[in-house]
Amino acid sequence: MPTLAAGLLKFYASLTAPRVPAGIRVMNPYRDRRARKYTAAFLDKFFGDDNPRTLIFGINPGRFGAGITGIAFTDPIALADFCGVENHLPRRRELSSVFVYEMIAELGGPATFYGRYLLTAMCPLGFTRKDVNLNYYDVPALKKAVTPFIVKSIERHIALGGRRDRAIVLGSGANMKYLDDLNAKHGFFDRIDALDHPRFIMQYRRKEIRSYVEQYVRMLGR
Repeated sequence: MPTLAAGLLKFYASLTAPRVPAGIRVMNPYRDRRARKYTAAFLDKFFGDDNPRTLIFGINPGRFGAGITGIAFTDPIALADFCGVENHLPRRRELSSVFVYEMIAELGGPATFYGRYLLTAMCPLGFTRKDVNLNYYDVPALKKAVTPFIVKSIERHIALGGRRDRAIVLGSGANMKYLDDLNAKHGFFDRIDALDHPRFIMQYRRKEIRSYVEQYVRMLGR
């Protein structure tokens, strides 16, 4: 039987960037041979089965995390030290990844966590403008341009093994509203829960990190 790992790798490798407004650059880590290699090793290690997973949606890849590793919320250090996938990328931490892997440790570690959940992004490709990370919803014309691409991505994740009874969105503001609106139109999930985004926590609420980790653990440990 095909594994979830094989299906995800094939999907990621097939991604073609949608047309976006002038001045915005698309980040597609899966065009890079090394990133595809690391992504394949990660997926084979944690998703080499056909068991369904609850989908957790971030926003879109950033320059120092998934934008170079191909793996949501996973920077090169987390990929090597916590996931056991050696890589030759610059050993640099990314704020969201720091939070996520502290939370994953509280839930039993990567093997336990990824046995239940699939971390992904609302838009699996990232965006920059003037070498600064850009969220898909920051520019109305960009959000409109990528919406058909996002809808197909969600559909594909579900078809590959994403559970439909519940999804979790990271970002309790614009990201949550966007998925709620899509869900009302397309009926992807029975229920959507929201948590504050790791980047927001690490940038603006860092003194409260333990409280936020506990919030994540309460919701994801159900």
